[in-house]
Amino acid sequence: MPYNAKNCTIQIDNTTMDYISFGSGSKNLVIIPGLGDALKTVKGTAFSFSLLYKLFAKNYKVYVFSRKNKLKQGCSTRDMAADLAAALHQLYITDACVMGVSQGGMIAQHLAIDYPELVKKLVLAVTACAPNETSKSVISHWLALAAENNFYQIFADTAEKTYTEAKLKLYRPFYGVLSKLSAPKNLDRFILQATACLNHNALEGLSKIKCPTLVIGGDNDKIVGGFSCAQLAGHIAQSKLKIYSGLGHGTYEEAPDFNRRVLTFFDN
Repeated sequence: MPYNAKNCTIQIDNTTMDYISFGSGSKNLVIIPGLGDALKTVKGTAFSFSLLYKLFAKNYKVYVFSRKNKLKQGCSTRDMAADLAAALHQLYITDACVMGVSQGGMIAQHLAIDYPELVKKLVLAVTACAPNETSKSVISHWLALAAENNFYQIFADTAEKTYTEAKLKLYRPFYGVLSKLSAPKNLDRFILQATACLNHNALEGLSKIKCPTLVIGGDNDKIVGGFSCAQLAGHIAQSKLKIYSGLGHGTYEEAPDFNRRVLTFFDN
């Protein structure tokens, strides 16, 4: 496949973890995706991810990790960080550049706090360090819909709260088809991971993050709140903050210079 893209699986405890890799660089870049991982892991997506993040492929060996395939009841974002650390140790990956998006950013916070030897530089995108009124309201609503097994409404509400109106005009006519294509067999995994988001709180440990950190968000984020990234950056000593005006939770997709900005931060 292009960019030496590979679909992989690794054994973690009594289960497995799906991950992909691509790129030919000498430096390691670890990407941790958001709550969408609860609906479909990265299994089989190496080709599409390599195209999406091809800008990184020349200078980096890029790894994108899902959560474990069997998550225990009550698992936290900190538990997920420990699982990821175990995978990185197995693959002899240390001193990596790490980018976490949304829930992936919550996991990345704990990874940098508890396993500083694994993280050289850190990007935290459209994420939060603790529950706030916006995130609690949104995620609680999703969990209520999940309890009713109403995936269509979860899909539609997520889209409506993620993207700008310009992008939503393109997506709305296809909600029915897209929701059917992305619907999981059941919502058990979604409930576990959404609950972990709802309970995420890394505030007490953020002062332990010593690596250079870039926090990126949008001022119209309707999922974690437009203020959450500023709050997060304010608790990390060596952090820079970039807030995109008019963008929301989909900033990492809709900001045209997002990947270039991240690459520049990691390279410098």
